[in-house]
Amino acid sequence: MAVSVLGGASAVRAAERVVEDPYLWLEAVDDAKALDWVRAGNAVSTRELEASPDFAPIHDRLLTILDSEARIPYVTKIGDRYYNFWRDAKQVRGVWRRTTLEEYAKAEPAWETVLDLDALAAAEHDNWVWKGAECRYPDYQRCLLQLSRGGGDAVVVREFDLVEKAFVADGFATPEAKTEITWAGRDRVYVASDFGPRSLTGSGYPRTVREWRRGTPLAEAVEVFAGATDDVASSAVVIDSAGQHHELIRRTTTFYSGEYWLKVDGVFQRLAVPDDAQVGFWRDQLTVELRSDWAIGGKVHPGGALLAIGVAEFLAGQRDFATLYTPGPRKSLSGLAGLQSALIVNELDNVRSRLYLLKPGRDGWSRTPIEAPAFGALGVSAVDDDSSDDYWLTVTDFLTPTTLYRAGLDGGAAQRLKALPAYFDASGLEIVQHQVTSKDGTRVPYFQVSRKGLKLDGRNPTLLYGYGGFEVSMLPSYGAGVGASWLERGGVYVLANIRGGGEFGPAWHQAALKQDRQRAFDDFIAIAENLIGRGVTSPPHLGIQGGSNGGLLMGVMLTQRPELFGAVVCQVPLLDMRRYHRLLAGASWIGEYGNPDLPEEWAWIARYSPYQNLKADAKYPRVLFTTSTRDDRVHPGHARKMAARMAEQGHDVLYYENIEGGHGGAANNPQLARMTALAYAFLWRHLR
Repeated sequence: MAVSVLGGASAVRAAERVVEDPYLWLEAVDDAKALDWVRAGNAVSTRELEASPDFAPIHDRLLTILDSEARIPYVTKIGDRYYNFWRDAKQVRGVWRRTTLEEYAKAEPAWETVLDLDALAAAEHDNWVWKGAECRYPDYQRCLLQLSRGGGDAVVVREFDLVEKAFVADGFATPEAKTEITWAGRDRVYVASDFGPRSLTGSGYPRTVREWRRGTPLAEAVEVFAGATDDVASSAVVIDSAGQHHELIRRTTTFYSGEYWLKVDGVFQRLAVPDDAQVGFWRDQLTVELRSDWAIGGKVHPGGALLAIGVAEFLAGQRDFATLYTPGPRKSLSGLAGLQSALIVNELDNVRSRLYLLKPGRDGWSRTPIEAPAFGALGVSAVDDDSSDDYWLTVTDFLTPTTLYRAGLDGGAAQRLKALPAYFDASGLEIVQHQVTSKDGTRVPYFQVSRKGLKLDGRNPTLLYGYGGFEVSMLPSYGAGVGASWLERGGVYVLANIRGGGEFGPAWHQAALKQDRQRAFDDFIAIAENLIGRGVTSPPHLGIQGGSNGGLLMGVMLTQRPELFGAVVCQVPLLDMRRYHRLLAGASWIGEYGNPDLPEEWAWIARYSPYQNLKADAKYPRVLFTTSTRDDRVHPGHARKMAARMAEQGHDVLYYENIEGGHGGAANNPQLARMTALAYAFLWRHLR
């Protein structure tokens, strides 16, 4: 029998017995019977939604935007060239290409093709999806390309020559797996991959790291580190900065904690930093970003702080850290960019970006504000790691097309290089930030984008989007799809900054971990109630959307407060929290949600797990579930089983599963346009 709503002692008793699940067969991803069920669901949903008068115009508009040649071609400097990966209507799978800085500054740069994925896929009869390149320092002649079949996290790695623009015969190459690989020298790499039995953790990620030398078989690569089977993963990273070479192993014991091992005089030594800290290197400095308070060197550094100390001094036992950043009640560290002579800190101040320059000197580190637009979200990154003081700056908000600048510390004006066109008509629209008080008294912010002078009659179609997990911040950005498909057509768009995210630093995330998960859900409910209470909308006109952890949020809203919403779009979701840790990468998230095999932890997980809390006699808003067969991170069985159980109970649901696409849901622009258009057509149908 299916488990009903559980809590307290009943939840403990449930954890002690085997629970029958009549839909376990839907967890067999490629089973013929399961795929027949998927195709039947796809046929029903596409037949209904593609017949909607909203679908075709939204789909065509989205595909035009996605394939637009006016998009910003973001680049990465590799050697003396600037590289970009690009997809459009002609290059569906995409092309890896390069240009010079002089060309890139032009309105229409001349690009040189390095690798055509469409041609490669046709020649090799594989549906290759680009996953990135790791290029060798300092000559940057060779790269390790990562290619995925269908868009999953598992990749094939192949060595590529940038001069010859061809794969290297007998070069470094790995079979398909969830592989992490990095250059350690001209003829040496570190590789963490699937080496057979006991080489993977329970989360399905590599447990061991091996050193692999050119000309030897992968099977003979020498193991240099091994974690435990109940870890999340182990991997290596090599950092070269201002002549400093650092080889580092990261053992991830939980999603938020682990160990760093630095190679010193040929031997890996564990760095004495907190398990939940993040370590980095810049020039001769070791940086430590804290997630919890740390008492060291006669001081107590708060969680969210950024510290620095000389690597040599640290290894010699000194602990007199310099404090580079201290968080505030509504301020947090959002990003860090290392230039040649300084660091740039990107701070979130009440979910708005601020930039500061940090420069070392004889009297310590100086801090200077960097002039930048005061609205929306700012992104900053080094142009060429730390070999110059140039940096990229992106500026964006919900209504202002994203603009890319190239700036430097030479005192000159930032160079405006690229900008998106106005993909939708934003005239008459405004952005307002509101705050609500959650159930426990915490102030929770959200952004509302709507018409100026919005009529507060409760009849506005409103889309509330949320995530609330894994310390991921929801920031303002120019969403051409949202603008063209929702805002321009008269809808109100709301972005929630609920706990579980990283908007206010580690404490904002930790406030909704494990037994406190309900706080994130309460925050989202408070925002929904505030929108209704202010007259912005009402339940028949309020829709919600979220994916992955946000898909879990949608499932909880569906089962806990169905009366608040008129439609739910639940994408690549976690929903069966009784079995999430047994499916694909699920075990790696125990640090976020808890372990349902432990009765005391299942007691609080069971109170919100959507799959277990479905009721046949409840009245639910209509829901559209979407997922991907090739998602090898969040198992498609979550969405499959939830939809099947709801249908069995007599609830009206729609289901769509893309056969390709990985965790992102789509492998190319046409697939993405279709899936997105299905969602908006569904929302418009139910919220007008």
